[in-house]
Amino acid sequence: MANNETPFDPSLMEEEPTRRDVILVAAGGFAAIGAAAALWPLLDQMNPDASALSLATTEVDISHVDAGQAITVMWRGKPIFIRHRTDAEVAKAKDTPLADLPDRLARNANRLEDAPADDANRTAKDREPWLVMIGICTHLGCIPKGQAVGDYKGEFGGWFCPCHGSQYDTAGRIRKGPAPQNLAIPPYVFTSDTKIKIG
Repeated sequence: MANNETPFDPSLMEEEPTRRDVILVAAGGFAAIGAAAALWPLLDQMNPDASALSLATTEVDISHVDAGQAITVMWRGKPIFIRHRTDAEVAKAKDTPLADLPDRLARNANRLEDAPADDANRTAKDREPWLVMIGICTHLGCIPKGQAVGDYKGEFGGWFCPCHGSQYDTAGRIRKGPAPQNLAIPPYVFTSDTKIKIG
């Protein structure tokens, strides 16, 4: 090397984008867009469909349910027991002292969590004959008997779970057997004298 020549220093060279760099960046961008487009259907299928969204609330016509009768409807995959109680059933539920109840909480989504399990807190205000409950035994998730006319309703005239013998009274409160809690009351509202909106 001659004395007047300077050694080669690669750090002094400025890198200019080449055609290859532009092609690589563009290809990477298209790949990212393609991956997002391919993933979107997979992610979108995890959203609930229209039929599931429509089950978030259920409106029930109760105009055909006479005193002493009951119907079962489905809400969010759960059976909902709706009973039009007789005056005698309402009186029997009202006369039960809280001290006789294994579970003294109302378990009503429409009331405060610590509301006592008296009959008034198990029903809607001014609608005492109507009882609306989730029809799932609080012991192991069985469906109690008592909705059909010929069903055995247990010693307390409400519902009887034949699997393990839990018995509920005419307000859906546990009275005997292994179930630890009263039948739960779902969120609901009367939209008219003959219609109930659940959920």
